[in-house]
Amino acid sequence: MVRRDRLRRMREWWVQVGLLAVPLLAAYLHIPPPQLSPALHAWKASGKFFTYKGMRIFYQDSAGVVGSPEIVVLLHGFPTSSYDWYKIWEGLTLRFHRVIALDFLGFGFSDKPRPHHYSIFEQASIVEALLRHLGLQNRRINLLSHDYGDIVAQELLYRYKQNRSGRLTIKSLCLSNGGIFPETHHPLLLQKILKDGGVLSPILTRLMNFFVFSRGLTPVFGPYTRPSESELWDMWAGIRNNDGNLVIDSLLQYINQRQKFQRRWVGALTSVTIPIHFIYGPLDPVNPYPEFLELYRKTLPRSTVSILDDHISHYPQLEDPMGFLNAYMGFINSF
Repeated sequence: MVRRDRLRRMREWWVQVGLLAVPLLAAYLHIPPPQLSPALHAWKASGKFFTYKGMRIFYQDSAGVVGSPEIVVLLHGFPTSSYDWYKIWEGLTLRFHRVIALDFLGFGFSDKPRPHHYSIFEQASIVEALLRHLGLQNRRINLLSHDYGDIVAQELLYRYKQNRSGRLTIKSLCLSNGGIFPETHHPLLLQKILKDGGVLSPILTRLMNFFVFSRGLTPVFGPYTRPSESELWDMWAGIRNNDGNLVIDSLLQYINQRQKFQRRWVGALTSVTIPIHFIYGPLDPVNPYPEFLELYRKTLPRSTVSILDDHISHYPQLEDPMGFLNAYMGFINSF
């Protein structure tokens, strides 16, 4: 009798816990995205949208030096957005006639359809469509990329190498801290779990919050160059816009795509004759020194490399914007 009463009370207790947890969980899952900071709001307000196959893509297009024919297109990394380039934006406008950046599909202020098969091939086609939209499809383009954007740049380079009509004419390529070699790329634990698309993926993406995000992203910055809390909130606001946290697992399929198409994308880098440069933050835990750099130099011996200070990590354009900009200008002015 005593045992039955104890079991009954335990069942009642768990029922009460469940009744309390259900509305709390529902409220948690419907927390609205954070408001945009004044700086991020200004970034959005100064940009534009174009439509690609019924989906809205956000982009920035700034006029720079009058009389210069040079155009640079910036390709951002995962999981952030074109806002990653804001610290070097003005400096680029002092050298280039047009400075252009976009939020890839599924990122930043662009649409984030779900379910959707996100792919590097589609992102490359969106870049091409943007330049057609801007009337620049026949102009020679300098590509500057980071992380995920490096892989998109490799696909664009492959298409350029094939000399197919409608493809970009690439004048130069500068990569930065991207996992262009699967064998030297070390994704974060959460990325490994999400990219495999198991039953946990939709649960984890819904439960993801600012605390989880910030604790996961901060370690890929150097110890002295970590983003402030307000900067992390800007990044998180970009992800949460249009419920972007719910497509992170789909976007991470690029890791599997990179493995599958390694020969195509690494081959593109090794087979073209345009100037190629790599800007490297050597403290990067995702593409660690020296194994990444050794493989890069072995695979691409004719590419030039800029190694930033030894405390700079995975986001060099944010951690050391002046060093990054100087390295890029040195490359652009070398040919």
